[in-house]
Amino acid sequence: MSWIPFKIGQPKKQIVPKTVERDFEREYGKLQQLEEQTKRLQKDMKKSTDADLAMSKSAVKISLDLLSNPLCEQDQDFLNMVTALDTAMKRMDAFNQEKVNQIQKTVIEPLKNIFRSIPALPFSVMELRVCRETATGQSTLLHSPPLGFGSVFPSLSMAVKRREQALQDYRRLQAKVEKYEDKEKTGPVLAKLHQAREELRPVREDFEAKNKQLLDEMPRFYGSRLDYFQPSFESLVRAQVVYYSEMHKIFGDLTQQLDQPGHSDEQRERENEAKLSELRALSIVADD
Repeated sequence: MSWIPFKIGQPKKQIVPKTVERDFEREYGKLQQLEEQTKRLQKDMKKSTDADLAMSKSAVKISLDLLSNPLCEQDQDFLNMVTALDTAMKRMDAFNQEKVNQIQKTVIEPLKNIFRSIPALPFSVMELRVCRETATGQSTLLHSPPLGFGSVFPSLSMAVKRREQALQDYRRLQAKVEKYEDKEKTGPVLAKLHQAREELRPVREDFEAKNKQLLDEMPRFYGSRLDYFQPSFESLVRAQVVYYSEMHKIFGDLTQQLDQPGHSDEQRERENEAKLSELRALSIVADD
């Protein structure tokens, strides 16, 4: 990550141990992978909810098309059946919309907000936070992840850039010190050497502080990622449970309205096949 193609102005001394650089690159790479996975998850969740809404809207349209069929004016039993179906489809669509709204609020938006940039925010936002927002859904309490998580990845990128800049300054001043150390120790040279060392000290301390903070906090954040993602996934599961519980009730009621007492599934299948056979026997639908 910090490889430099030209050695001009670079120190002879290895100022950052290779093991430290490897540790840094490994931890940063894990967070970069987490960022990409989170982006994909957010996009897939959006596609899933869009498909859910399209399904329930299509079901409502089908029931409305059936209601406009002239047969509904001619056959009261058919009208009653289609009306019951239309009522069930509209109830399904309403619950589906509520489910999607909950998922949007507690899963999709928090994942999307992860990539919202807040330039002034320090990397310390990765400290674990206890406070969480809550959103109340029907018959369940849905927990939303903290909005502070929304700035983590942009802040991480900025913190890495600040560390890299501090490292470049450290290398430049270390090379300057080494240059005077290699010269003959005359009075002017010793004075410049002393000044260069004084300039180097705060820069070295600044880099070491930034490097230590990142090496401490990146593994801590990666290790605590479930503390941020788990509430969203719990909200997703609970929203699905509420939705499918309601679907069980809606279609159970619809089945009772449409069922003919004393008819088994096999009897209904035979009756339907008999009616289809009658239709196939008509001359207007006969095969040529």
